Amino acid sequence: MFTIAKLIAIAATSLVVSTSGAPDAWTVDSSHTRVGFSIRHFFTPIEGRFDNVNVALTWDRENLAASHVEARIQVPSINTGNAKRDAHLRTPEWFGGTASNDITFKSTSIRPSGSAQFIATGDLVIKGITRRVDVPFRLIGIQEIPESMRAMLGGAKQVASFEATLTVDRRTFGVGTGRWAETGVVGSDVDIKIQVEASQK
Repeated sequence: MFTIAKLIAIAATSLVVSTSGAPDAWTVDSSHTRVGFSIRHFFTPIEGRFDNVNVALTWDRENLAASHVEARIQVPSINTGNAKRDAHLRTPEWFGGTASNDITFKSTSIRPSGSAQFIATGDLVIKGITRRVDVPFRLIGIQEIPESMRAMLGGAKQVASFEATLTVDRRTFGVGTGRWAETGVVGSDVDIKIQVEASQK
């Protein structure tokens, strides 16, 4: 469950356009990037997250055709705050806890959908099953970093953040097999929230 989804967040109304005409590459800060999810257990929403997420971002608000996002979520890093449940979720009945079962998302296009609102269309892969999905996201903002703070932040000159959400049906990806394919105990819809923070030198 992808939770490929609220994508990068920070404040302002537009991003800086690359003078070369090429889109801007951003360095994603994994310590301030989060992929979380929620699913119903009977009537109770159960929340979890993936602790290891890698995101590559090329972004230019004025050049969306060349902008691109790619993410890899490491399934073994699933964390619901319950060790027994997490171990079960790593089994083949659910996600399968191997690198070959990592969740990935690669955008094929990004288009505007409102003020600071966008949709990333792309291929979401879970358990080796690929589905084309639309991931709505918003630019929370972009901010210049004061010169006095740039050295401590690795030389970054500006920082940006996005936030994305989507809902997927776990059954579409074969997540929860056998008796767990039923939805009376564990619901079918998984709400995914993605937050990403990135910087540029």
